[in-house]
Amino acid sequence: MKQFLEFIPILIFVAVYYLADIFYATAALMVAVTVQVVTLMALKRPVTQQLKITFWVSLAFGGLTLAFQDRTFIQWKPTIINWLLAGALIGSQFIGRRNILERMLGAQMSLPSPVWTRLNYGWATGFTLAGALNLFVAYEFSEAFWVNYKLIGGFAITLLYVVITMVYLQRGGYLRSHPSGSESDPERSR
Repeated sequence: MKQFLEFIPILIFVAVYYLADIFYATAALMVAVTVQVVTLMALKRPVTQQLKITFWVSLAFGGLTLAFQDRTFIQWKPTIINWLLAGALIGSQFIGRRNILERMLGAQMSLPSPVWTRLNYGWATGFTLAGALNLFVAYEFSEAFWVNYKLIGGFAITLLYVVITMVYLQRGGYLRSHPSGSESDPERSR
């Protein structure tokens, strides 16, 4: 449910794009992500770091798009967000005892430290590639194609990352159920 709610601003962006143009869609995106953050705060629900990054980058690059009437800024937004997330993942390897993925998911599964490191770098690589792919699509294809890619491609890439992660964990034996009820074997190291 949470992932669907985070997807709503993109749906609004695409819908408004097809009803009007890229500039109205950008304004709608800025309003939608602001309403999303304000609603979470009003409901006293946590605003994730990813949503905070999305919020600020959307406002900054959306504002530049509208101020200069230049779609390039909004087309760079997904790349900037992906690259900031990749940088945060990589940086978390050097700050604190646990990387971001382990901090976020460590309560749900117990994995050896080297596995958390590989997952962290894997997701950072994925975000880096997604940012580069966004630029390729933005510059090599039509604006309408890029908008459709933003809707479908971003979701598909995230789903692909999840599948790759699950296959990696399954093949490593970390998702097998154990008599103790835990989902992973903390003694295994791959």
